[in-house]
Amino acid sequence: MKRTVLLVFVLVIGSAGRSSPQVPDQAKTQAQPPTKTEPKVSEQASPDPQEIIKAFSAKETEFYEAWKEYAYHQVAEVRVLSVNGAPRQERMTIISDIVFLDNGRRDVQIVRRAGDLRSVIFTRDDEEVIDNLQPFALTERELPLYDLNYSGKEKVDELDCYVFSVKPKSIKAGRFYFEGKIWVDDRDLQVVRTVGKPVPQKKNSQFPQFETIRQMIDDKYWFPVWTHADSELHFQRDNVHIEETITYSNYKRFASKATIQFEPPK
Repeated sequence: MKRTVLLVFVLVIGSAGRSSPQVPDQAKTQAQPPTKTEPKVSEQASPDPQEIIKAFSAKETEFYEAWKEYAYHQVAEVRVLSVNGAPRQERMTIISDIVFLDNGRRDVQIVRRAGDLRSVIFTRDDEEVIDNLQPFALTERELPLYDLNYSGKEKVDELDCYVFSVKPKSIKAGRFYFEGKIWVDDRDLQVVRTVGKPVPQKKNSQFPQFETIRQMIDDKYWFPVWTHADSELHFQRDNVHIEETITYSNYKRFASKATIQFEPPK
């Protein structure tokens, strides 16, 4: 059987000084309001989309580089709710700690793995994406790979946001790309919501649409605390209703320890 479920993360970032998009109760953490930053986009009736893109991409780059220096606790749960409309009760849970070894290399240590999936195949690619958390972040490095089109302003809860559609300029073999929309806070110029899924899609390898929520860590960085997908995947023969939830907690910044010893004078 070649049915697979590939986990890909998209981002929702909170906004400084105002209410961020609602976080489910199970994802709430001890987050503090971010420090207010001055907008980098000109104050004008008709905003320049290129200025907005440049500003939020710089912040995405800073977030992503910092995230790679943190250890954290991760719980991933995948559920099959139905196949072709017939209810199923399949569940798999993977609890892991992402830590740093003495040589500074990140390592995934599985604490517990329970349950099983019978209607879909959970592949090594799925596990790799979960373990390494390759979130869709429009960093300055990724930005040239995408076309962004400004489509106006909308509210996300209490936030006024610029809305952009995102689509890859081209698709090369061996990697996946994001296609969807992002919402950028019009005051602090941070991405507050991203909704979409990876492309290309294949008949026996379908990809659900994800939403991920971030909260502030160490009074500076907005990191993922909760990722969720609830989609019906249309395979060649079957329609499978999948629900997935991933939580991240106990973020701790890695700090290398070095001991300097001095020989006594001779």
